[in-house]
Amino acid sequence: MKNLVFLLEEPSAKDLLEGLLPRLLPPTLAVHYLVFEGKQDLEKQIVRKLRGWLRPDSAFIVLRDQDAGDCRAVKQTLAKLVAASGRSPALVRVACRELEAWVVGDWCAVAEAFDSPRLAAQSNKKAYRNPDTLVRPVESLRRFVPEYQKRDGARRVGPHLDPGRSMSPSFRAFCAGVVALVAEAA
Repeated sequence: MKNLVFLLEEPSAKDLLEGLLPRLLPPTLAVHYLVFEGKQDLEKQIVRKLRGWLRPDSAFIVLRDQDAGDCRAVKQTLAKLVAASGRSPALVRVACRELEAWVVGDWCAVAEAFDSPRLAAQSNKKAYRNPDTLVRPVESLRRFVPEYQKRDGARRVGPHLDPGRSMSPSFRAFCAGVVALVAEAA
């Protein structure tokens, strides 16, 4: 496999992945991002975009926020759309509830990104031991980092996120899935 293609719901996902993926992937792999204008746009266009992808030797990863939906149902819907495209190998992952849960899952990364060592202590609080259960993790971030904005925060925190340290099960599943897909398709 020479190409890894990410189909993403929003620009902040791309911003976060651009900081994270260089530490997970071999440098010889070409990474491409197809960024959509929200989850409805992603679901509406996914089959057409996958069918229309012209670069051979490619694998695909679809990433979407869970938001208020049922995680399993969201993943199943996306998997059916990918199957309808006829493209493989492909991986579908859902950020539970939203991408910012991945950020809240690693307060040490937030502390490094915002040059505020005191933030690392938040990881010891019960509320953040499973950030995937938070309804609005972005609000938790803004409580401690009032200037937090989705795209800027994703750019700043992405290079510091560590799957081995993260408390977010959906983030760890995403990272493990990406690494396994690359290894299988190599």
